[in-house]
Amino acid sequence: MTVGFGVLGPVTAWDEHGRPIALKGPRHRAVLARLIVARGRVVPIGHLVDDLWTAPPEGAVSAVRTFVAALRRALEPGRPPRTPPAVLVTEGPGYALRATDVDSWRFEQMMHEDAHRALSLWRGPAYADFATEPWAHAERSRLTELRLRTVELLADERIARGRYAEAIADLDAHVIEHPWREEAWRLLALALYRDDRQGDALAVLRSARDKLTGRLGLDPGPALARLQTDILRRADHLRPPVGPAAAAEHIWTSAAADYDRIVAAGARKRLDSTVGLLRDLAVTGGGGLEAARGHRVAAIAAAEELGDRVLTARVIGAYDVPAIWTRSDDPEQAAFIVAAAQRALPGQEGPARARLLATIALETRGGDGDAHRATTNAHGDAHAYGWECAQQAVAIARGLDDPGLLAFALNGLFMQSCRRCGLAPERDATGAELVGLAARHGLTTYEVLGHLIRMQARAGVGDLAGADEHAEAADRLADGHELPLVAVFTTWYRAMREPSEAAYRAAATTLDGAGMPGLADGLLPLALLCLGVVTDESFGPYEPWARPHLLLAAGDRAGAREALRAVPDPPADLLSEALWALVVRAARSLDDRSLLGRARKALEPARGQIAGAGSGVLSAGPVDDYL
Repeated sequence: MTVGFGVLGPVTAWDEHGRPIALKGPRHRAVLARLIVARGRVVPIGHLVDDLWTAPPEGAVSAVRTFVAALRRALEPGRPPRTPPAVLVTEGPGYALRATDVDSWRFEQMMHEDAHRALSLWRGPAYADFATEPWAHAERSRLTELRLRTVELLADERIARGRYAEAIADLDAHVIEHPWREEAWRLLALALYRDDRQGDALAVLRSARDKLTGRLGLDPGPALARLQTDILRRADHLRPPVGPAAAAEHIWTSAAADYDRIVAAGARKRLDSTVGLLRDLAVTGGGGLEAARGHRVAAIAAAEELGDRVLTARVIGAYDVPAIWTRSDDPEQAAFIVAAAQRALPGQEGPARARLLATIALETRGGDGDAHRATTNAHGDAHAYGWECAQQAVAIARGLDDPGLLAFALNGLFMQSCRRCGLAPERDATGAELVGLAARHGLTTYEVLGHLIRMQARAGVGDLAGADEHAEAADRLADGHELPLVAVFTTWYRAMREPSEAAYRAAATTLDGAGMPGLADGLLPLALLCLGVVTDESFGPYEPWARPHLLLAAGDRAGAREALRAVPDPPADLLSEALWALVVRAARSLDDRSLLGRARKALEPARGQIAGAGSGVLSAGPVDDYL
């Protein structure tokens, strides 16, 4: 059970469904708030007594224990008797709160990425019920300062985007409530000037000087004086960029020039920074994805050449680009990355180890290709190895307060979740955890991934209404965050939803230039074959399972029988159930009882599901029809 806590306003708690948890009296909430302030550290019971009472009464220690017991019942109502608590734990001389979801922590993670969304978490002053408590003072002051800074960050962002009216309205109220905030005065004057209100901008600067000097006894900093001078001489750098695109281009050019000037050529920091850039590049579209793949290999090779295993681990593990398709786009590259990750793994601990393990799980996806062959040579059963790496990565991530790391590890777990047929419910659970985790912590690309996983999984179990909801949620997030490749998967899902040759051919156009050959190669003719339409187009990696059908369509039963005998077990990916269904169709036509028995054994765990629909791109019909 996941429990959430709120301190950006009155102290509160909620269960995994978002329902409020009753916390009884003010001292119960005070104990909880004091433990949240400690951020997971142990608070001795004596400190809790001193914090709760100015003059502790007799029996104060017993009272604290009573409060803790009541909180434990409220936070973990389903905990069996005599089992240790998982949320509010006893350690040594005191107590600690094992929380992962606290609104103030989410706020700090989001403030620089999405200031508007971060500010929406505030319900009032931080720790509002404990405004006069000395133990809350430092944390309340720190969070209040961060909130004020976030208001200014949001205003700065709006000014950069040319949304002057919104910035002016927010900053007007902000400087009235907090007249000592010089940065707020500066931003307000700049917004007014950019909005062609030079006189108002100068008036604001005079007002700032009067309030800071006359009322607060503060000397205005040089930034305000410099802005006034620049406004009076109409300095070029104060001119608004021509539209948001021009603003972004100016910022990019300036930052890149400064980076190139300041960070020495050949510095290890450049490799670290490169991977961050590639991570962003990979989600901009097909061209960006292809370019990122090539540069990623070069970055890993460069890190290994430096002989720095820690740097190599960082370069490999920092490329946490969400992945939804279980067939590799470049098996040779995947094998290179897996081998490099294995070389970097010895001696790594904590987040670095988890990222390397998650990378191995991702790159050995699908149970086929060079990466799996290389892994098999070194570790025996490659399927078991990839699954083991995924589980270890998730276990490490769960033990650390790092939502981004857990999301990356869960992606690796998803990639290893096709070990056998019928695992759509397992993938659905992973997708649900990703959606919740990513939504709480502002991890937009992983929130999209979670919705796509659930779209696939719900379709796989026949819940098309549920799959529709997740497809729509993924599209909304993609539209708002410039993630064009998401539409490839939602378009294919809708083609599968209302299948026809025309729908599939229209969906296939989204693959042009998408930079995903692992998805595109052979997918259209395979989807049509599942629909009963035989074409002479290339089936790519699916040719062994298509060949018996092509020969049957040509009237060559002997050739079809020979081709069917040569058919291997499908790889462990999202299309394995559809390929088994094709095996059954051909084996029925050719009365191959042995192969029918093999296929039945493989498909049995998927009873009640839809063959292939768990891929989100094609369907071969109900599994029960093949059993």
